[in-house]
Amino acid sequence: MAPTHVLRCCQRGLAWIPVIFIALVVCWSYYAYVVELCILTIPSTGEKLIYLVVFHLSFVMFVWSYWKTIFTRPANPSKEFCLPKSEKEQYEKEQRPETQQEILKRVATSLPLYTRTGAGAIRYCDRCQVIKPDRCHHCSACDMCVLKMDHHCPWVNNCVGFSNYKFFILFLTYSLVYCLFIAASVLQYFIKFWTNDLPDSHAKFHVLFLFFVAAMFCISILSLFTYHLWLVGKNRSTIEAFRAPVFRSGPDKSGFSLGFSKNIAQVFGDQKKYWLLPVFTSQGDGLSFPTRLVTVDPEQPTECPQPGVLDKGTVEGPAEQTSPLSDSQNRLLGNDYHGEEDHKEIDVLKSDESEAITISIESES
Repeated sequence: MAPTHVLRCCQRGLAWIPVIFIALVVCWSYYAYVVELCILTIPSTGEKLIYLVVFHLSFVMFVWSYWKTIFTRPANPSKEFCLPKSEKEQYEKEQRPETQQEILKRVATSLPLYTRTGAGAIRYCDRCQVIKPDRCHHCSACDMCVLKMDHHCPWVNNCVGFSNYKFFILFLTYSLVYCLFIAASVLQYFIKFWTNDLPDSHAKFHVLFLFFVAAMFCISILSLFTYHLWLVGKNRSTIEAFRAPVFRSGPDKSGFSLGFSKNIAQVFGDQKKYWLLPVFTSQGDGLSFPTRLVTVDPEQPTECPQPGVLDKGTVEGPAEQTSPLSDSQNRLLGNDYHGEEDHKEIDVLKSDESEAITISIESES
């Protein structure tokens, strides 16, 4: 036990090395820009003032969003996704996977679950001993199940998921702005030092190296930033982009897509004045999400089904009870999607009883 505990502590300590490296680079860039460039190199007082104000604005927002990404604890499944004591004891005693699945299905009837494993089974984490909510995955580095897990990022030594995905996007945004501003404002002095238009001094090394470092980070961050903006617009996580979530009707990468504007709102919230601030405004609870099982995806060109006409996957899939829409889901499926109608009814057929259930979704006024 002792060697394992020591090894785990060493691994946790080593995991902070990338964060410490970034922190050291940022601290050096602050000194190089403020002291070596603005104070010792730039002759114009007005230019110094403008550069320092813009630099500190981008620096504060960058550090703020980076801090929130690192120290915001990943959200975990709630207790309702844990097996009751009696069911848990029965599950652990049972050796047959089929019987274990029957136990999980009984518990899952009261949970808002739409996704399954590739084999169509209930997703269960033996390590955390919880039924996995939709879009939840187990992170081996954090050793926990993370709601709407995107990926584990070594540069923040944290799992990026529902609780801090907005902070991660803002971290990429402000780090890109920070590097772009440094590279753009340093460029003219980089050229002057390079062509010997300015006399050699101890500031020369800092200015030259500052431009190269800013340009290098700018190029590397730009591709990652662009990719995650695309993911936000499609309402996908990195995991879902590589492995489509499996619904009862089959795999569907766009299963959680609500249209571009609502996909953006799901991450950044309804109030645009908070979009650029590293404060939590994401919609929902991370446990359940609107899917195309309860609404038509507006990104798809297919026509709305007529009453009684059902998707093939829905008919062939097993009949399972699902929870009604939460308040966050109703808000996401609000006025923009339903237009002028006060109510919209969707017919769903239970396959083994062949009876229709009507779900009424009321728009918010």
